[in-house]
Amino acid sequence: MRNRMNTRSSRLMVTFSHPFALAGYADELPAGGYEVIVEEELIQGLSFEAYRTTATYLLVHGRGGRSGRTELRLITQKDLETALNRDSEFHT
Repeated sequence: MRNRMNTRSSRLMVTFSHPFALAGYADELPAGGYEVIVEEELIQGLSFEAYRTTATYLLVHGRGGRSGRTELRLITQKDLETALNRDSEFHT
């Protein structure tokens, strides 16, 4: 029996042109580039390979007194899309 990996992760970069906030977090984050990590798991029992998202994280690098620290913030894809849409509305 072959051992298959049942999870995978992907990384992407998003850029905010303006400071932004995410649901569930009180602080406002500065404009800039942020790395997003999406974790997915294989859906078992299908006749084809398909994955479902199990977690989405935003990497937040510390600034000022927290410089050198990186925080992995659990977010939802919907909250990320909402923040990116709000940011793009500033470009009208």
